[in-house]
Amino acid sequence: MLTICIQAGGASSRMGEDKALKPFLGRPLIQRVVDRLQPIADELIVTTNRPDDYAFLGLRLVSDVKPGRGALGGLYTAIASASHPMVAVVACDMPFASAKLLESASKIMNTEAVDVVIPQVLSEEATEKRSKGYEPLHALYRRATCLPAIESAIDADQWKVIAWFPQVKIRVLTADEIKSADPDGLAFWNVNTPEEFAKAEQIATQNPEGMA
Repeated sequence: MLTICIQAGGASSRMGEDKALKPFLGRPLIQRVVDRLQPIADELIVTTNRPDDYAFLGLRLVSDVKPGRGALGGLYTAIASASHPMVAVVACDMPFASAKLLESASKIMNTEAVDVVIPQVLSEEATEKRSKGYEPLHALYRRATCLPAIESAIDADQWKVIAWFPQVKIRVLTADEIKSADPDGLAFWNVNTPEEFAKAEQIATQNPEGMA
């Protein structure tokens, strides 16, 4: 059983407005992400500290369980709020979030004794900007083992979103596994600026069957 948690309501400082609510091809970006992932979810929730802004989604909305703890606290909230053993956590600003990739991750978690199934982008730029190139906001977590590990990291005043990884078994998706599910290589693209937003809309318009 799979819970999908979409994390929303960030500062969106480079966008100049809440990117989750910004219209993407005529509907809020977060609605697009919800629609892409809902078919594979046994439960779908949204984490946000502004629930009134997202009430239109008709989904369960959850505020920070551990306020003021940044991305790690947000991940804890997502996993703690889930009802099912496997929890996929996805950022609200990924217009090409891949249900197929998360399904593949779910199959791996069901057949292998792992706690996290996560993509890793091994480029110099990605490694500089992210925690070792991992994509923690397009990844799958085993609730029973990850939740106490994250809580332990928070209690130890750690802040990196992957600070707790040494405590659990990580399964990194191979490049071939990622390409098979996401041949266009767009699943992890998060739109942070108006220019990126417009480019994503253009790509989605040009390939509506593959990207809709």
